[in-house]
Amino acid sequence: MNFDLSEDEDMLKALAERFVADCYDSDLRRTFLASDKGYSEKNWKLLGDLGLIAALFDEEDGGLGIGPTGLATVFEVLGRGLVVEPLIENASVAGGMFARVAPAALKTNWMGALIMGSRRVALAHREQRARRSLAWVETVARRNGKGVILSGAKSLVPAGEGVNAYIVSARTSGAAGDREGVSLYLVDANTPGLVARPWRLADGSVAVSLVLDNVSVPDAQCLGGGLTEIEAAYDRAALLQCAEALGIMERLHGDTLDYLRTRQQFGAPLGSFQALQHRMVAQYAVLEQSRALLNLAMMADPETATRAVQGARAYIADASVTLGHEMIQMHGGMGVTDELIIGQGHKRLLLLSRWPEDADAALDRYAAAG
Repeated sequence: MNFDLSEDEDMLKALAERFVADCYDSDLRRTFLASDKGYSEKNWKLLGDLGLIAALFDEEDGGLGIGPTGLATVFEVLGRGLVVEPLIENASVAGGMFARVAPAALKTNWMGALIMGSRRVALAHREQRARRSLAWVETVARRNGKGVILSGAKSLVPAGEGVNAYIVSARTSGAAGDREGVSLYLVDANTPGLVARPWRLADGSVAVSLVLDNVSVPDAQCLGGGLTEIEAAYDRAALLQCAEALGIMERLHGDTLDYLRTRQQFGAPLGSFQALQHRMVAQYAVLEQSRALLNLAMMADPETATRAVQGARAYIADASVTLGHEMIQMHGGMGVTDELIIGQGHKRLLLLSRWPEDADAALDRYAAAG
């Protein structure tokens, strides 16, 4: 296998590293998270200027067409920097889905702004009673003379605060839980009847819950698509989530190793205690296994990609949270606070391990793709 980066991929990696070095430290990260939208709008625009948003889109849509290896490398860098800008939520999942299902006229009006970071969209799919079922959609779409009317509620829309529009899934036929009969609609954020209520997720980022009370959507903003497109978007995001999680894991492990080498207890560095050495070595082995699975997923051919990616996610989702617990234990009480990057990173790992699906769901999808 050849893991060498192309010239474009190497340049993007360097840009990501420079972005992290220039725009991030633990204090700035807390400031960004504490904002109303949970990230820095200035940084989001800079990501657009640098081409890091464009990297997530195909060339025919105005993007850079970067492959899985390049994207995973970039997101590993962003993970090590604990970057809070919602590239996965807004650009990869929602933006990528929009690029695949939107009609040409709508793409003409939106794609340039999405790629440059002047507009954002979010996917509104999860509902309160869905539990682990992606097919559970109770929101209803009914035809009227000018388009459709949407009624229902979405309980979890990650990075949904302050977006310009939502991609809403709604049922045109069948019962909640049926795979067929689900379509996608682009709903402007200021549409009458749409109410968004922001709330904080475990890592401090801002999600919203939506209530749609007879929301009118014109025919031009009916995207079509369905559950297959949602699953494809989540599959693509899973690779990026694995890469981001691996970057965070490496950061937490490396920072903890430095701490154990310098922190004195009973007149000796903590790192000299054999029991702690064993625990750190065990987590180093977890890092290496995670990297091997990520490499396998990056290099998989299209026929086996879903299985490889979901296999990596099933392992990394659980292993990353355990590694975070271990690194917190090494730091004692300070490890859980936001004063240290350890606690901040662990919260992000917790979210990555649960959204949009947990490790058990990823394992089920791995088995189904076999």
